Amino acid sequence: MKKVLKFLQKTYREVLRSIAFYPVLISILCIVLAIVTLSLENTEIVRSIKEKIPYLFIQDYDTARSILSVFIGGIISLTVFSFSMVMVVLSQASSNFSPRLLPGLVSNSKHQIILGIYVGTLLYCIIILTSLGARGIEADTMGLSNMFAAILCVVCIGLFVYFIHTISGSIQIQNIIDRIFDKCNGYAEKELTRSDDSIIALKYIDTAGWIVLNSNKTGYFRGFDKRLLSTSIEEQENQIEVIPYLNKHLWEGMPILRIREAMSDEDLKKLLFCIDISSDRHEDDKGVGGMIKLMEIAVKAMSPGINDPGTAIDAIAKLGRLLRKFLQFPAITSQPLVNNKCILIKNNIPGSELMRIIVQPIRLYAKQDSSVMHELIGALQFISNGPNISDENRTLVLEELENVREDIKKHIGNEVDKKHLLEAFKKGIEEV
Repeated sequence: MKKVLKFLQKTYREVLRSIAFYPVLISILCIVLAIVTLSLENTEIVRSIKEKIPYLFIQDYDTARSILSVFIGGIISLTVFSFSMVMVVLSQASSNFSPRLLPGLVSNSKHQIILGIYVGTLLYCIIILTSLGARGIEADTMGLSNMFAAILCVVCIGLFVYFIHTISGSIQIQNIIDRIFDKCNGYAEKELTRSDDSIIALKYIDTAGWIVLNSNKTGYFRGFDKRLLSTSIEEQENQIEVIPYLNKHLWEGMPILRIREAMSDEDLKKLLFCIDISSDRHEDDKGVGGMIKLMEIAVKAMSPGINDPGTAIDAIAKLGRLLRKFLQFPAITSQPLVNNKCILIKNNIPGSELMRIIVQPIRLYAKQDSSVMHELIGALQFISNGPNISDENRTLVLEELENVREDIKKHIGNEVDKKHLLEAFKKGIEEV
């Protein structure tokens, strides 16, 4: 049962990220609708409706066939044009911003639903036209089916206008940055405001002599799912430490779990089964994933081919707010399981890692741009003044500010710009 649950969870995530999910689902519904409407054509209720409002139902065979043919040709054109626009958007986002943004754009449910309605309407009209041809000119009228076809085509025209509006907005880098920030900020807020009394922050735990379990695969750590734990493990008086932080890259054979008390080989296998490791670094925006995307957007914007410091400044402004919250996370948390016998210990990402994978790449790529460096200084000063940040993390931020100052001295050629940047740096240090 646990294996089935884990398989369903993995399949669910993959299906939602697929561009074909909603189109396939809606197409099936439209096929069912076509079958239902064909079945209801000769019922008493439909006949009475046709008699009361005959102007809504097509009574002529040739007219119905012609209209359905026009509908099919028009929907095919809309579908092809819409899919072409999606491909153009994905290509532009990959070349101008970052290839890691593509999964987020592809998984946009609004675009998938619109494309699904296009394809579903097309299949509906084809089924109705095929049935019309099979019945022949002497067959009973098919007014109900044709009326639904006309309604679906009108809906498609309205959705096409909406699609043009949304697809043009989705490629705007400001909207992309805001979307990533909102997801990552929501995760940080949830972690900071969690009020569960069973979660206890720890500064240090002595794990000397604990049993170490190594990873059986290479990939990115996606979490430890305690719902997959077997009852036999939950009932043991034990402590389990999850060593890697969320989104950390693991090599096969690296330590991944520590256990205080010995377990049977079967229970050890069940523990490793709860580990979720993915080959995709950017599978979601939880943890540090969203900040890595914002960092890559800033770095890409500073490349010679793009040269867009405005985008880099906007990304740095969002990163400053996120880093200030992530540095407030406790280094270690412990959470008793259902029966309070077994305790699960988790590690959050260290502040030194955040500085290394988020701030340092921006500093190295933007060290010759005075405007971006000025924004980076402001962001680091904002972080260092944050509440509930440990002295250790605050020291790390101040060290990174010192690195920024060294880069300014070495790589900013204009003396006036260098002076202004150093003054901003000194002012921030005095405030700290």
